[in-house]
Amino acid sequence: MAPFAPFYADRLYSDLIGAATEGEGYASVHLADFPVSDPALVDPALERRMALAQIATSLVLALRRKVNIKVRQPLSQLLVPAIDASQKADFEAIAPLVAAEVNVKEVKIVDNEESGLVKKVKADFKKLGPRYGKVMKDLGKAITTMTSEQIALLEREGKIEFPEISGAPVVTLDDVEIIPEDVPGWLVANEGNVTVALDVTVTDELRNEGLARDLINRIQNIRKESDFAITDRVKVVLSATPEVEACLNEYKDYIASQVLADSIEVASEVPNPAKELDIDGMKILANVVR
Repeated sequence: MAPFAPFYADRLYSDLIGAATEGEGYASVHLADFPVSDPALVDPALERRMALAQIATSLVLALRRKVNIKVRQPLSQLLVPAIDASQKADFEAIAPLVAAEVNVKEVKIVDNEESGLVKKVKADFKKLGPRYGKVMKDLGKAITTMTSEQIALLEREGKIEFPEISGAPVVTLDDVEIIPEDVPGWLVANEGNVTVALDVTVTDELRNEGLARDLINRIQNIRKESDFAITDRVKVVLSATPEVEACLNEYKDYIASQVLADSIEVASEVPNPAKELDIDGMKILANVVR
């Protein structure tokens, strides 16, 4: 910031730390020393868990995009196979955070062997070829035919040795791609030793909840476009469609509380001014007035 707005940067820094430096002769941020890090404040376990949360969240969001399920649509379950007790403890610590970020009802953490997921391993010949060119054919075959126990060992230890091949080559996680197979109703993704399986079945109950969240978002946008005050109470009229009626039967009070609506009604003819909402291809007219 300082090269482009030096005076603003100085004022901002002064406002933030002025009280703490009162009486210490504070002059300018441009004359201050960089803060010195304190190794005692570093929490390796927290950093490891947050890195794990980022990987898991990224994998799940990619799976949602793969089947075009937006994040506002809640899903029932995320299955996480843990490779060992340490990873299981880390996942248990971050499960609520991951669940909130990817909008799933439950994060189920199981031992790797209990997951029931089938994985295959593909060799990265660009990395392994220069090291094991003479035995690459045999090594590639051995990697392709790895058992579930061998794959679990590779994920747990980060490497595996093939003593039956000349020179006893050692393969690491960076040398291969672990490919989990999808199962009916689930999508599976993997990165390194982290695997997630997402239940992508959208039940009627979940669909109603997702529609409720979409309606809240769209009604809030209408409030903003209409220049309503944050505290203004409104009345809402929506198209009388089977989907809207099913949603309101369960979530009418919740929607009303979120958009500050005194009433939410459905009608075959929505009065003007009416906005057309396109929610997953479904056309809904909405009238929102103070």
